[in-house]
Amino acid sequence: MRLTTGTADAALDQRLSDELDRVNAAATPGLAPAEELTVRVTDDDGELVAGVSGWTWGVAAGIGMTWVREDERGTGVGRRLLDAFEDEARRRGCAHVYVTSFTFQAPAFYERAGYRELFRWDDVPARGIADVHLRKDL
Repeated sequence: MRLTTGTADAALDQRLSDELDRVNAAATPGLAPAEELTVRVTDDDGELVAGVSGWTWGVAAGIGMTWVREDERGTGVGRRLLDAFEDEARRRGCAHVYVTSFTFQAPAFYERAGYRELFRWDDVPARGIADVHLRKDL
């Protein structure tokens, strides 16, 4: 055997995802596999204004990334984006959504949208910063 350490490896990521999908399917017979869920907002020129990407699986949804262009922050576009994600998650049968956000990002945004903090990891990724984990029941 040989151990290799590296940086980004799309082929490895895909293989790990495929292998975990097999394990997950075996452990949850009758449950449809996880499905990606994305929402994007574009301006009249087709430029990205905001987006969210995540997944749904069974009764759970997870948000992996959310971004709103700086000039649109505070205008309500982020809330519309989040509402659209939640609406689609509900349509897919989800009962709750999970998200993580560093303290320098947007935990207060999620809390205003009805998410509640479950826990936080202090000093991640650096001293004085926390990784905040939140959940919202749909």
